[in-house]
Amino acid sequence: MPTDLIAARIRAIPDFPKPGILFRDLTPLLADGAAFRAATAALAARARPFDLIAGIEARGFLFGAALANHLGKGLVIVRKPGKLPHATIGHDYALEYGTDRLELHADAVPAGARVLLVDDVLATGGTAEAAVSLVRKAGGMVEQALFVMELEGLGGAARLQALGVEPSSLLSYPA
Repeated sequence: MPTDLIAARIRAIPDFPKPGILFRDLTPLLADGAAFRAATAALAARARPFDLIAGIEARGFLFGAALANHLGKGLVIVRKPGKLPHATIGHDYALEYGTDRLELHADAVPAGARVLLVDDVLATGGTAEAAVSLVRKAGGMVEQALFVMELEGLGGAARLQALGVEPSSLLSYPA
């Protein structure tokens, strides 16, 4: 089963980045061509019809690009501030301790385009929610978001569902 191969390539690292956290490391998955291909195919199988993929910085770029290539679709990138060279639009959002911002090229999303959001991990959903808001601000429609894994119990899926976005993850782990 493809999810077994994918799960076998996700490394659990205790106490990273601080004591008490069990970090799920996706780099072994990316390093294994067969597992990466399986993850891309499994994401593709879950995708509903769409026009364009939006990959969220940074690992969302990797999975989004692979999925875009696999499906013959275009990719736009959602970045942290100051990283895009052309005119941008942005969206500020709250973090646990402070705020952050995501940006997108102002002309990246054609009006009315159906945009599939892609990232590696769904946790609290704050970054994904901000990306949805940003794509919608640009004129796109977001109805689905795909993730390699979800950290359950942190509310990310419910947060996206409240926006009318269907989240889908290949794997789930307790937070």
